[in-house]
Amino acid sequence: MASYVLSECGVRPLARIYPKPRTTCVPSATTNINLSKSRITHTDLRVSLLNNKERNWALRVSTPLRIQTVGEEDNKQTEKTNNNNNNGEFFDPGAPPPFKLSDIRAAIPKHCWVKNPWKSMSYVVRDVAIVFGLAATAAYFNNWVVWPLYWFAQSTMFWALFVLGHDCGHGSFSNNHKLNSVAGHILHSSILVPYHGWRISHRTHHQNHGHVENDESWHPLPENIYKSLDDATKKLRFTLPFPLLAYPFYLWSRSPGKKGSHFDPSSDLFVPSEKKDVITSTLCWTAMAALLVGLSFVMGPVQMLKLYGIPYWGFVMWLDLVTYLHHHGHDDKLPWYRGQEWSYLRGGLTTLDRDYGWINNIHHDIGTHVIHHLFPQIPHYHLVEATEAAKPVLGKYYKEPKKSGPLPFYLLGYLIKSMKEDHYVSDTGGVVYYQADPNLSGSQK
Repeated sequence: MASYVLSECGVRPLARIYPKPRTTCVPSATTNINLSKSRITHTDLRVSLLNNKERNWALRVSTPLRIQTVGEEDNKQTEKTNNNNNNGEFFDPGAPPPFKLSDIRAAIPKHCWVKNPWKSMSYVVRDVAIVFGLAATAAYFNNWVVWPLYWFAQSTMFWALFVLGHDCGHGSFSNNHKLNSVAGHILHSSILVPYHGWRISHRTHHQNHGHVENDESWHPLPENIYKSLDDATKKLRFTLPFPLLAYPFYLWSRSPGKKGSHFDPSSDLFVPSEKKDVITSTLCWTAMAALLVGLSFVMGPVQMLKLYGIPYWGFVMWLDLVTYLHHHGHDDKLPWYRGQEWSYLRGGLTTLDRDYGWINNIHHDIGTHVIHHLFPQIPHYHLVEATEAAKPVLGKYYKEPKKSGPLPFYLLGYLIKSMKEDHYVSDTGGVVYYQADPNLSGSQK
């Protein structure tokens, strides 16, 4: 029952109405592709297609092959761009932008694309050392003045480990696919995340960001489905802290209306060639779970709850908070797309950057999210510079984040406001915006 209550979109399962996510858009190394006709310019992609000596995991999570056809689409969409964008009187965030993906890419310095595995590993060493140092300190003092501080600090570090594993999944950790896989499994398994299972579904999110039906994470409910939910389901879906506890249940059963599990190799999340990867990650997850059970017998369940259990749920809340606010809660409503109105570029421009104060460096600048969504191959340590270089091209399509104090408590206000206002989108229309249910307690009419 809990998996239905704490899922991303409601309590009870809904009829499957969404098309199956595209998981086979990236061809294998043996696929015959006319590179000159496709106009693919991404260096990593070209090298990966030509090099068929090893399996390319990073390729699957990088920008989809169809991105370059976005340029063709942009030529058509630019003709439809609202003229109001040019006179400064009104800006429509849902209008097609007057620039192409290639324009943004050209503005980013070349060195921002360079992946340094030694630098990436130095962040891993730093974070792992801090995790063990915090645990040793808390266990040594073992008093109720230290424990709350430990829980906040350690849950934040677990989230930092996830971000590094996330870079491995995108191939931005290094150009060595085996290193990405080994580091990703160690980092993600340590915090009970199935590396390949998550990596593949996260690829689907990036390839369909901003699409009402096809997006994988925090996508909106159409009005007819929302109104079919009972009142209790609606309140739980939009009542904190329940939405911030969704991630483990999402891993097990995805969102209502979508079938599959990140642990099941036969799930429709995966294609047959990915089953071995999913089995490997599920076995690693199982090994970590078994280790935690064993440590509970050695150290005692209460001690393990304090050292690992509570920080784990704190990490889950960090993950749900950050990922939700990357796509919701702006002062102005953000567009979502359907059908021909959607493109990779327009979908990516609906994401938001967020400032986390002191936490920016700790969680590896994951708040610089717009450029990451458009170009997930860029290493996290170049995202800030790449974003600054791209701003002149993005213009008003870039939404400058509010500056945070040392700790980002201000984000809770955005979260609460969004939970009161962002309930569903229209059943029809190619460009839609969240609407509020006036009958839901605390919502704005």
